[in-house]
Order: sequence, then structure tokens, then C-alpha cells
Amino acid sequence: MNDLTAAHNSLPFGAYVMVTNLENDRSVVVRINDRGPFVGGRIIDLSYAAARVLGLVGPGTARVRLDVLSGFKAPAAGEPAGLWVQVGAFSVQENAYALKRRLETAFPGVTVSRFETGHGAYFRVRVPAADGAAETLAGRLAGQGYPVIIIRERP
Repeated sequence: MNDLTAAHNSLPFGAYVMVTNLENDRSVVVRINDRGPFVGGRIIDLSYAAARVLGLVGPGTARVRLDVLSGFKAPAAGEPAGLWVQVGAFSVQENAYALKRRLETAFPGVTVSRFETGHGAYFRVRVPAADGAAETLAGRLAGQGYPVIIIRERP
């Protein structure tokens, strides 16, 4: 419920999928860890955390686009990884840089990185986090109203 996960009928367990809410253009990356949905006309069931990021907690459903991320992997055990708190993913580069400017005074090291999918480029706004400090940092950002995702990935 509190992890960024989802259920899908045919994608393999462990696959990563970028889900984009077509009504508000918010995106989130989820890991497939269950089967479903079992309701006609639905293609994916999201965890509460993923639904919150996409703005679906009130409405419950929306039209979404799925992009399977073939090169996106979690780091293997014992492998060094980058730890980030992501506060936004935008299809318009200027919006990402506007958020970066708002954050950079209070959150040093905030970056914008480009991420390509089959449907175009996204610009991710991320704040670096030290091991053990990601939860605190995410809490500070969430307290200011940002939809946060903690990401650990290969450098």
C-alpha cells in the first residue's frame, strides 16, 4: 500500500512501468508485484502511494498511459547506488527548472535529469539524499506539499 507498486495481468513481476495520468500529466514509476485488475476495462491497479502521486485518491480511476521501462533496474544487493528524493517529473523542461529554482535554496544539490521513454522525454526534479536521511528529507518535502518518491538506482 505504501510502496510504489502495481498489479497487471501480463507484465512480468519486477517489471518497472511509468504510469502517466492523462488528465493531469503526473507520472510515477511503479514495480509490478501482483496480478490484476479483475474489473473490466481497467489495465492496472495501483498502490495507494502510487495513486496519491498521480492524484487518483479521490476520483479512484483515470485514463492512464503505461510505458514499460526496459532499462530501469533496482541495484543489486551490495552494489553502490544513488539515493534520491524525486519531487516531480515534467514533460515540459521549463516547468522542471522552475521547480528546481524554488527548491535549490532550501535543498542544496537539487538537479533536473532527462529521462527518455517511447512517448518522449521527461524531466525529473530530484534532491540527493544520504543513506539514512532519505525518509527525513522526503518528509520535509512532503510537508511542503510535494509528491515525493524515494529512488535508489545505479549511479
